[in-house]
Amino acid sequence: MSRHSGMTARELAHLGHLQREIELDRRRLRELEAAATDTSSRVTGLPWLGGVSDKTALAAAIADCKDAIERKTLRSLQQYQQVSDFIAGVDDSLLRQILSLRCLDHLTWRQVAAKVGYGNTEDSVKQAFHRFLKSSEQ
Repeated sequence: MSRHSGMTARELAHLGHLQREIELDRRRLRELEAAATDTSSRVTGLPWLGGVSDKTALAAAIADCKDAIERKTLRSLQQYQQVSDFIAGVDDSLLRQILSLRCLDHLTWRQVAAKVGYGNTEDSVKQAFHRFLKSSEQ
């Protein structure tokens, strides 16, 4: 089935979760930067900030947010490479396509089926994916 040890569905999904988390952090960073330059801006989840010391706190929050984004981006790149290496080790071309489209490109099952074509349905690609993972985890 695969030349590499198996990955679990959870491990494969982790990449997508991490990338969504980075996007949330980037949105938060934009809010923080807007609040630092515009006194009328509010940051979701933070109390209203308005004084000089609040600007210092905002600068610290911006720096922390940038650091978190950088760390998570590095982890995401490492995870992407691990998933990509795992997929490259799969012998079956159709399964490689399904795994790549689902785990690296984060497409829906319907989109995966449309991309691989050949009469594959949303259910058929999903079943192939889960059957493969179950067999590779054993």
